[in-house]
Amino acid sequence: MADHSTEALHPLAQGLHLAPADQVLSRALDAQLGALAAVRPALPALERAADLAAEALRNGGKLAYAGAGSSGLMALADCLELLGTFGIPTERTPMLFAGGADALLKMTGGVEDNPALAAADLARAGLRPGDVVITVSASGTTPYTLKVAEGAAAAGARIIGIANVAGSALLTAADVPVLLDTGAEIVAGSTRLGAATAQKVALNLISVLTGVRLGHIHDGMMVNVIADNAKLRDRAARIVAHVAGVETAAARVALNRTGGAVKAAVLVARGASPEAALARLASAGGHLAAAMNT
Repeated sequence: MADHSTEALHPLAQGLHLAPADQVLSRALDAQLGALAAVRPALPALERAADLAAEALRNGGKLAYAGAGSSGLMALADCLELLGTFGIPTERTPMLFAGGADALLKMTGGVEDNPALAAADLARAGLRPGDVVITVSASGTTPYTLKVAEGAAAAGARIIGIANVAGSALLTAADVPVLLDTGAEIVAGSTRLGAATAQKVALNLISVLTGVRLGHIHDGMMVNVIADNAKLRDRAARIVAHVAGVETAAARVALNRTGGAVKAAVLVARGASPEAALARLASAGGHLAAAMNT
């Protein structure tokens, strides 16, 4: 049985309303650090989650995210970054957020209780076998998120469930349950605080390992970046120059020859033709290090 640990009173909250400002801030920070520590025991589950996500994307499937309220915002933040950081098309990473865009401007609790919204969002996402959904709920009982998990599983998708309460329904329903046992909040029930901090970090860890598994990270650099603005074009040139061991001017020439594709540009800067670079990357499964050694 799930408890209501996120609704309990935090030990540091006693007399918080009477404490001087520096103590309020210090206690609130300590509570956040305590919540963050709850991520470490979840590392094995996060590894399984990333492997599941990478497998889906590698095989042409989708990696969807789903949530409501603060948990949904954490999921949305990670989901939106996958295109710019790893070059994963948005049609491969649908976001199911309770209430849609309107809820981003005015957060209301009612939408998280509406299963019809979940059903409609599932239909739009078009999930099927081979896809994966990361579902996030602090309590692990949010009706919208549970309905998404249930419907996605019925469609044949695999479920990663992230929740902050042990034994909760979402963890029970998930193929890969990720418990972030953050406990009580410094403001009781305000899971936008410690619970959300732990969720954000856990989601970051999943996406970073997913990027590594897909070959989109090389020595900590985003080698599958979509360079669609001046800042990212400069970053792409610096990455190519660093990895290929050439001057920035030569890196820009290589990027022009590959249409901005960083991995291919590294190989071109090292002497390959654009066609040969693409062939080597394909045979290496998209992993630049392996392609550089062929």
